[in-house]
Amino acid sequence: MLPMDDAANGEEGIREQLDRILGSPSFQVPDRGRHFLRYVVAETLEGRSEQLNVHAIAKAVFDRGVGFDANSDPVVRVEAGRVRRALERYYLISGRHDPIIITIPKGRYEPRFERAGQGTAVSASAGESDESQARQKNRKFSYRDLLVPLGVPAVFAALTMLALIRPLETYLTPAPVQQMTGEKSQFRIVVERFAALGGIAEGSGVARSLSDQLVLQLSKVNGVVVLDPSHSVPASTAVTIFTLQGSISRGNDLIRVQARLVAGTNGRIVWAQRFESQTEGRNIIDLQAEICTQIVKDLAAVPEIGASALTR
Repeated sequence: MLPMDDAANGEEGIREQLDRILGSPSFQVPDRGRHFLRYVVAETLEGRSEQLNVHAIAKAVFDRGVGFDANSDPVVRVEAGRVRRALERYYLISGRHDPIIITIPKGRYEPRFERAGQGTAVSASAGESDESQARQKNRKFSYRDLLVPLGVPAVFAALTMLALIRPLETYLTPAPVQQMTGEKSQFRIVVERFAALGGIAEGSGVARSLSDQLVLQLSKVNGVVVLDPSHSVPASTAVTIFTLQGSISRGNDLIRVQARLVAGTNGRIVWAQRFESQTEGRNIIDLQAEICTQIVKDLAAVPEIGASALTR
């Protein structure tokens, strides 16, 4: 927790951060998503986080009645997921230098507030800091309190015994690393900004959002390293750099995305595909996420990459 004087200012800083997020064009959610985020943050700051359950949110945010059934009407869960993704995207694009990070952990509706770069929880009120200190004082003595001071001498004793059997430097010297060429750990990809070909009112903004979504999804894949477009690689490197390029357009109630993967060594197009989705009655952000997921899955079938390289 933060010190008392910092905790007293925590609520004001959180509210300023909330306004900063809601006013940013990078935070792309419909009005009810914004209402959801503002409501759960306000309830938490007012000390009512324990009341943030699916029924209370459905009533306050989505105007559901007493007969609301979360199993047949997943509106709260769906909107919470959409807000989580929008917050991820905001901090990836516009909020990288913001002082406070607001997240909504999966499986919960109570938001979490942290100081950027410190992982320190921001107190919503000074009282919360007092309670935390009181719990720390009243904490009963446990076996862990005894093991911690005893553990350090025990480690040194064990190292001394091992050194008598085998030189200590053999334990501390790392094993030689075998160079892997063509393995999944060597897969590198650059996602270029997709081009907007027309038919979309938001134009380049939607194309930029789609590219950012691809960066976000690919960066979470095991064995894949996403490089910045300005990154330069020495010509002598044996690692192949792939470039993901494409365009987005819209017409006849369809959104079309054309994507291609180019090998950096010789400029050969190793994969190309077109994706289409109906736009009627659907949110553009959901469509982008759906198409990005299809692109990532489709890339797994490219022989030059290998299916195992794109397996989560």
